[in-house]
Amino acid sequence: MIRRLLSLALLSIALLAGVVAWWVNQPLMPASAVATEVTIDAGSSSKGAAASVARATGASQWLLLAWFRGASFVGGLPSVRKPIRAGTYAIEPHLTPYGLLRKMVSGDEIMLSLTIPEGWTFAQMRAAMNRAPHLKHTTANLSDAQLMAAIGKSDLRPEGRFFPDTYAYAKNSTDLAIYKQAASVLEKRLQAAWDGRSPTLPLSSADQLLTLASIVEKETGKPSDRAEIAGVFINRLKIGMLLQTDPTVIYGMGERFAQQRNNIRKSDLQRDTPYNTYTRAGLPPGPIALVGKAALDAAAHPKPTQALYFVARGDGSSHFSATLREHNAAVNRWMRGAK
Repeated sequence: MIRRLLSLALLSIALLAGVVAWWVNQPLMPASAVATEVTIDAGSSSKGAAASVARATGASQWLLLAWFRGASFVGGLPSVRKPIRAGTYAIEPHLTPYGLLRKMVSGDEIMLSLTIPEGWTFAQMRAAMNRAPHLKHTTANLSDAQLMAAIGKSDLRPEGRFFPDTYAYAKNSTDLAIYKQAASVLEKRLQAAWDGRSPTLPLSSADQLLTLASIVEKETGKPSDRAEIAGVFINRLKIGMLLQTDPTVIYGMGERFAQQRNNIRKSDLQRDTPYNTYTRAGLPPGPIALVGKAALDAAAHPKPTQALYFVARGDGSSHFSATLREHNAAVNRWMRGAK
């Protein structure tokens, strides 16, 4: 009798294991179903994870629970005994319980992205971060100084200290994590550019290189002109000539520039601010924008040139001149329409 009961029990277990082994390789949803997603909260138990998936897909919670607990099944089916990671996961109609479990133990979450363009100001970056969907906005109410302290950079102003790029993030990540990543990337890129710089640069620090690169970033309309634009500013620095670059004036104007419908007046060029390179010699006190790798490379390796001037042609490219007479002629041609 005991032997018969034992045989029946073993047979039942084998049948159940076979059913589960078959089931975990069947799609969680019909082929006609719409893809969905499931969020597993931090600290969720196997039962809680199974319930979340069951609500999202209509699948059997108890079969999911048996599988999520990592039981070994007959038929050579591999068992996953690693812990399930918190996160938000995509569930497509073809996905099986086993496929979902593999996602959940490897942390293959749904990823979103945020693009920070080269040449943006830090204020523009903050506005974009604050608008980013499915991001925990833990810094929205912090001042710039408090934000920099939160990422361990309390000794730095934020302008130019974040690398412009496309950053991937999982749902419910914190904005602070992206700020930290962008600041770390910029620090590494800047150090690499400074370490590999041309030995003839009239710059005394990596911070000065970053400031110059930010000016090049804002002045460049055509990428192929970057290195020569950097060369013009290097030539001016070497002979003590004023940089006279409008983007620094605009930065120093702050909100007044927008209030003037994005126009610079003669009085703006004459009003002295720390960023007015028409009234103050040398580089401004810090970067004026977020700087990409190309601008850093151009500032570190400017093109050898005799040019001291350049003017926009109107198509994004610049006309370079070695003398003021040639420059004035170029201004008349490209900006005033003279023939």
